[in-house]
Amino acid sequence: MSGGGDDRHLKPGTRLVRGGRRKEWTGPVVNPPVWRASTHLYDKDADRHAAGGNNTDGQFFYGRRGAPTQWALADALTAIEAGAYGTVLYPSGVAAIAGCMLAVLKPGDRLLMADNAYDPSRSMATGLLARMGVETAFFDPRDLDEFRKLCGKGAKAVWLECPGSLTFEICDVPALAAIARDHGVVSMIDNTWASPLGFAALEHGCDIVMMSLSKHVGGHSDLMMGSASAGQRWYTALRRTAQELGQVVSPDDAALAARGLRTMGVRLEAQTRSALRIAQWLAAQPEVARVMCPLLPSDPGHVLWRRDFTGGCGLFAFTLASDDPAAAGRVADALALFGIGYSWGGFESLALPIRPEDYRSLMPGPGAPAIRLSIGLEDADDLIADLAQALAQAA
Repeated sequence: MSGGGDDRHLKPGTRLVRGGRRKEWTGPVVNPPVWRASTHLYDKDADRHAAGGNNTDGQFFYGRRGAPTQWALADALTAIEAGAYGTVLYPSGVAAIAGCMLAVLKPGDRLLMADNAYDPSRSMATGLLARMGVETAFFDPRDLDEFRKLCGKGAKAVWLECPGSLTFEICDVPALAAIARDHGVVSMIDNTWASPLGFAALEHGCDIVMMSLSKHVGGHSDLMMGSASAGQRWYTALRRTAQELGQVVSPDDAALAARGLRTMGVRLEAQTRSALRIAQWLAAQPEVARVMCPLLPSDPGHVLWRRDFTGGCGLFAFTLASDDPAAAGRVADALALFGIGYSWGGFESLALPIRPEDYRSLMPGPGAPAIRLSIGLEDADDLIADLAQALAQAA
């Protein structure tokens, strides 16, 4: 269901505030109430029959099709995703990845996957999809000529992620999407890092855009959810597949995600600003060998990032000037203001020792102990001081 309506001319920050707050769903209050319901009741049996044939958000039918709380969130997400006809919600980001792939691929198809994709995306290709008879070829998304050759050998879909997971390479998404389209290949992208506020994936040529709402949209590390948005053709396929799989999100979690969505813009601005400052500071430290952050002018992908993106986020990584594999763990252990944990995009800062080479088939790892940072809403001066003492202590 299209969520933008007459608000499409408004700036993203305004759409974040207004999205999904239809009068028929909110009544006299600001936020859509939490509708907890498995059963929807009808005045007459004829009404039940009519509802069954009207499979759209906004039509009460049964709990698996949602109610105003879920519809409002999907509506708001569609409103900020330029070029989207509708959005489907999933109970986790990985469920959204599966929902995209199962809506597009069938046994005997061939999938092309960026070699620097999120590990669960890779595992889905080598696990679930392989078991159902889908072949996957991994490729370096920076090599357009090789991608063109792979498309020419026959493929049904390509899975992209930009920046790349853990190592943050920027690829030329518009060029990759154009090559895919020329060969009849469906292009799907994990756009969790930038969100629609930082990268308009559909307007840059992709067919389906997926996000883990557990990250920036939730913003508070207290919910699990994913989404996929697309034009009418692929939205219809996504919705049908999700319903066939019985995918549904909790109305309580949908309400939390909708609340987080309202402040996502200001949080992303603050976190991006702090991340750039911290990345610049790290790049000048003798204990640091390399900072992997497309926000930095020195980054190999910065020119493409400046061309295609309108924003960033607080997630990047750096390597240590050490050949000791345990060095990254010592730095993480010495940090006081950074938690050690998975996920990212919340209000709190995280530090995670990483080994990208464990999740690559073609592209090399950084070749040194590495740490991924998720910069939260703490004061950047405090985070820099904490990193300074941790680097000194670990050294």
